Amino acid sequence: MNVLWIMADQLRWDYLSCYGAQHIQTPHLDWLASQGMKFNRSYVQSPICGPSRMSFYTGRYVRSHGATWNGFPLRVGEPTLGDHLRELGVKCSLVGKTHMTPDHEGMKRLGIEPESTIGALVSECGFDVFVRDDGTNHTDYPGRHAEDYDQYLRDHGMAGDNPWEEWANTAIGPDGDLLSGWMLENAPYAARVPKEHSETVWLTTMGIEYIEAQNDKPWLCHLSYIKPHWPYLVPAPYNDMYSANDLPDVNRSEGEKNTDHPLMQAWMDMRVSKSFARDSIRNIVAPVYMGLIKELDDQMGRLFAYLRDAGKMDDTMIVFCSDHGDHMGDHWMGEKDLFHDCSSRVPLIVYDPRDAADNTRGQSCDELIEGIDLAPTFIDYFGGQSKPHILEGLSLQSLLHGQKIKWRDFCVSEYDYSTRDARRVLGVDQSDARIVMIFDGRWKYTHVETMRPMLFDLQTDPNELVDLGADPAYSDELSRLKELHFNWTRQHHNRITRSADMIETMTNNKEPPGILIGFANKEELEQQGRTLPRHVKR
Repeated sequence: MNVLWIMADQLRWDYLSCYGAQHIQTPHLDWLASQGMKFNRSYVQSPICGPSRMSFYTGRYVRSHGATWNGFPLRVGEPTLGDHLRELGVKCSLVGKTHMTPDHEGMKRLGIEPESTIGALVSECGFDVFVRDDGTNHTDYPGRHAEDYDQYLRDHGMAGDNPWEEWANTAIGPDGDLLSGWMLENAPYAARVPKEHSETVWLTTMGIEYIEAQNDKPWLCHLSYIKPHWPYLVPAPYNDMYSANDLPDVNRSEGEKNTDHPLMQAWMDMRVSKSFARDSIRNIVAPVYMGLIKELDDQMGRLFAYLRDAGKMDDTMIVFCSDHGDHMGDHWMGEKDLFHDCSSRVPLIVYDPRDAADNTRGQSCDELIEGIDLAPTFIDYFGGQSKPHILEGLSLQSLLHGQKIKWRDFCVSEYDYSTRDARRVLGVDQSDARIVMIFDGRWKYTHVETMRPMLFDLQTDPNELVDLGADPAYSDELSRLKELHFNWTRQHHNRITRSADMIETMTNNKEPPGILIGFANKEELEQQGRTLPRHVKR
């Protein structure tokens, strides 16, 4: 039994037709949903790539693993999915992006050589690397891993110091000039790279090659795509497949623009938000974002056809998700900051090949799902024991098999904005620059350190346009959700070296052997079934 875990980067849940999108059709992902289960309310543990992925890869909340922002290392010793699966004899491999930053200082302190077997696993978030591609200009930003794709492009006649930048993320303008994909105004032009050599196509090929190379040992392949993450540039014909006329209406209001919340004011004043708040920008970038999604869906069709032809559908769980969304002008913002559904809610489709899942095929699930649920799901699938003292998520297996169980009452997402411009604009100390979302399925509460909370009622306001956090009429809901947040923070998040069974055994055994505390005499001792050391009588 194997797992193919597919992750897109910065893909909104509502830009897939199986989730109800009318402006774009994604037939291949729709097909996967028809074969498995579609989870309608899945939330990531942070709307930022790095911390979100570290939660996926550890099965732990951001406050637990500590890698709270892009470039913050995952500390040495933090258990990962790869660690858990190797205990079960399962190979856990990477094809694509992780956004992992190694804890070099921690490895040096412990004497772990980065080139050693252990060092390599620690450096790569527990994955055996088949191909790593983080999809960023590694000339200006060393260590971000696009060298394999660079070499592939060179091998196919696309030379340069940095082919990722010069071909995949550069276009040719009408007058023949080279145009950077980083400039939003260039989004409508086709990338120089031919569509058959795009990064999305190449990663699909690498995923297929990985699967073909496996023998009888069970495996999990994390096929992790770069797109539709920026730079918003895509090869022809996807670059002009859609126009502004194909876009859904932008989701924002004048009331939001006039908010009294200082954090929202600061965020809407950031450069990326100002850009995407302009219709002239959204109207040219969002159609290309759709083109990137369409290209990805086409490659899913190629991938799924391979799996069917190779007979892999009978023994391979297929999971499709994204690491976060993209505002794309909604709420007067760009990027994926804060906790609006367009940012923190993600698609999640799970195809379980086992007979036990037959009764739920093609169904949807409305339970609150967190990204940290995938790690325990995979361990469950491979027959491993649960580790609730380490893994903070819940296995989805019961839901996939149609079993009625008590599920979580709320989900949590976190955001550390200590490195963002908004923090300095507001004069917030870096230790206080954090926000936490508590969502119970109706009420979305955001704790904002040093400021008032935000509150949205998604039952009456599904578009999240009216912040009720300052309205005294909702004080009871604010108090209730604040208490949920407080209860969550008081849970054990880092007591991971002793399981619940071990703690029960320690409790039953009282003090360790040879430790006799508080006994008045030998009689009391013997009543407890304990004995004195052999060299004394009383």
